Order: sequence, then structure tokens, then C-alpha cells
Amino acid sequence: MNMSAQSGVSGERERLVVIGGDAAGMSAASQARRLRGADQLEIVAFERGHFTSYSACGIPYWVGGQVPERDRLIARTAEEHRARDIDLRMRTEVTEIDVAGGRVRARDVDSGAESWTSYDKLVIATGARPIRPDMPGADAPGVHGVQTLDDGQALIDTLTRTRGHRAVVVGAGYIGVEMAEALINRGYEVTVVNRGSEPMSTLDPDMGRLVHEAMEGLGITMVNDAEVTKILTGEDGRVRAVATQDAEYPADVVILGIGVRPETALARAAGLPLGDHGGLLTDLAMRVRGHENIWAGGDCVEVLDVVSGRERHVPLGTHANKHGQVIGSNVAGGYATFPGVVGTAVSKVCDLEIARTGLREKDAHRAGLRYVTVTIESTSRAGYYPNTSLMTVKMLAERRTGRLLGVQIVGREGAGKRVDIAAVALTAGMTVEQMTSLDLGYAPPFSPVWDPVLVAARKASKAVHQAT
Repeated sequence: MNMSAQSGVSGERERLVVIGGDAAGMSAASQARRLRGADQLEIVAFERGHFTSYSACGIPYWVGGQVPERDRLIARTAEEHRARDIDLRMRTEVTEIDVAGGRVRARDVDSGAESWTSYDKLVIATGARPIRPDMPGADAPGVHGVQTLDDGQALIDTLTRTRGHRAVVVGAGYIGVEMAEALINRGYEVTVVNRGSEPMSTLDPDMGRLVHEAMEGLGITMVNDAEVTKILTGEDGRVRAVATQDAEYPADVVILGIGVRPETALARAAGLPLGDHGGLLTDLAMRVRGHENIWAGGDCVEVLDVVSGRERHVPLGTHANKHGQVIGSNVAGGYATFPGVVGTAVSKVCDLEIARTGLREKDAHRAGLRYVTVTIESTSRAGYYPNTSLMTVKMLAERRTGRLLGVQIVGREGAGKRVDIAAVALTAGMTVEQMTSLDLGYAPPFSPVWDPVLVAARKASKAVHQAT
């Protein structure tokens, strides 16, 4: 073991240490570098993997073939970061944060050599880790989580080598649904085993049912209300089936799409504050609460849900990049804040678009809010225009005030991004009655005269008046 303490600050130059080389970490490093030159700020970043600044959200589309090669998912290489005077150390894992001493211990993944690096300012951007069930066979060859480019490459290698074409996806959230599509595109027979009553638990069950029907229409076998108890292996040790309490589902490959948890073991060991969901707690400037010179961002933090007023863990690249910009500005001596989220997300399974923002019914109930709900069916374009498709919009509004609480949309082309209308309305604190007067763009190729979101707002406004 090679333990060498590295010196801290020389002269007036400060040292920023960044743990994690993806969206939040490298956005913070890059923004800090833009605002302060190398003569004022030394930046050292640690990344335990082989890649930096890449789109994890694009992995299902790389696996499915829509993205032809891995490197298209890489926004900026390690060499490009180093060319901007960022000392990015790849394949180096931080194993300890010494808050009192202002230093971190890092280990070279390949050689095992360890060393200490001191910091004046620290950014924690350790991301999230896939939930891997504690059950027999979960680590067998042929069982894959999908979180990093390394994970994606390992899965593609398995799909290339495997002779069979039966896949089981465990979990029906965003990753599960997107990976089911990717495997269908590769010619696999796909079964999705989901412990919920319907896929996409980020939607209310009545909207999740629409996703269920569409997935089955694509040839995907949906198994709901089923908990995987073990993963069965053959004589060669490889996966051969997934077992629930009631049945077995043959599998040549298994994808774990159960979700992710904040990767905060380092922070926990260092005594940094964590929330109910296991994520780091920060103030609006993304500074770790109670620590003047430590910031955190990305999938390892909890953020304020401005609709419910509660902390949430929302692991999305959009937020991670914004966190990084805020952190970089503050580290460099400026001032920026991240006010929170409304919970907007969009996905697809083949041609079905799935979107949500704000609160589901159970979220509103948990927050103690009284609400009304409405659901409408409308069209993506004027009814007489070619290739018009149906979409379903569900809207929640606060019972007495009419304040918009949430929107869910399921439909074909043109459905998903309509959720952005609702996201802006939520951010502005609009009522559903105010929404009915929004001046949205209209032409027959793009929308009916009354956009589906406005149709839902009109119906919700009526429901609010009837309930008061």
C-alpha cells in the first residue's frame, strides 16, 4: 500500500476536489474553471470508472440499436477535461472523506495504490447505484444492472454471446420499460416482472394501465403483482430462469430495472447529513448542510419538491447538470441557487410516450392535500389532419384553491413533451382556471384548437368549482 499525503494549497491558489466524473461533478468542475483560472483554482477530480461526462439516459437506446456506438453518448472525454486544466484521475475511487482534516483518500482501481489529497473545497457527486436484490442468483452471469457505460457494454457483450433469445426484465419503472423496448428491438422474447399493480409506478395505476396495454400490444409479456424470489441458474452457473412465488419465467438474460438509491456510503461514513431517502441534504446553493466548504449534487442528493414542500430523490441528468452549474458558480465565488423540482419526467416504449409532472394521487394524499382529479381523452392534432392519434391526460388540482398539483399524459407522437406546459404552470404556481387562458401555439398539424392540456384544465376548473 502506497500512502502518500499530498500537499494542500500553495500560495493563494485554492484546491477544489471533485468526487465523481459524470454530469454533476464535471459540470461543477467546468463551471468553476470557466469562472476562475488555473492560477487561482486547482481542480482535482476522481472517477472510478472508465468514462466521464456521458449520458446514462442513452444506454437503453444504445443497447436497442438506435444509437449505433457507445462514444456518441460521451459528451466530453477525460482528455478534453484535462486540456482545460482539470486534473481528472480516471479509474480512481475515493474511499474516505476526512472532513476534519480537509482531505480525501483515493485508491487506484487497477494498482491498488492509495494516497491522500487535501482540499479547500469539496464537491460530492457520487451518483446513484442500481438496487440489486438480496436473493439467490442475483450475481449470476447473465444478470445485469444498467447504470454506467461499463454496464451497458457488459450487457451488449452478453446479448452478442448468448444463443437464446428470452429476456426477463425485473421492474417496470423507466429503466425497466426502456430496456424492454431495447430487447424487443433486438428480437428477444421479453417478460417484465413487476411487483406493482401496473407498470410505471411514477404514474397513477389508471394511467399505468394504458402503458400495460400498449406493452402487451408490442408483444411484451407483463406480469404484475409479482415479486421475484430468486434467480435460477443452470449447471454452467449462468441464469436460466426468474422465479416468483407462483411461477418460473425462462431467461437467457435478466435485466434488473428495480430502480436506484443514492450512492452515499462515503458521505454517511464521514458523518454528513442524509435525508429520509438516503440522499445528501443541501441548501439552495447546493452546499451540504452544516458544512461551509462542501457541496453535493446529482443523483446522490435529495432536492425540494416545490409542489409538496418535501424533500425527494429525483435521479435525472437534467437536474444533475443544473446542480453542477450552481455548484461551480458558488465554488468560484459567485452565487447561484437550485430552487427545487416539480418532478417532470418523460419516457417512451416504442411509439407510446409517457410523461408526468407534479404529484400523483398518493403523493397528494401523503402531503395532506385535498384534491380533485379529472381524466380526458383528446387528439394530438386537429381531428381532420392526417396521422392524428389519441392521448389521455390526467390532471390533479387542489380542491379549494384550484392550484395545479400534477399532470400525467400517455399517448403517441406529440403527447410526451406536452407535459412541459404543466411543468411551467406548476413552477409558476398557477391554478387550473388560469391555465385555461394560456396562449399556446395552434395550427392543425400540431394541435386541436383546444390543446389537450387545456381541455383537462377546463374540466379540472369545473370540478374545483363543483367541489367548493
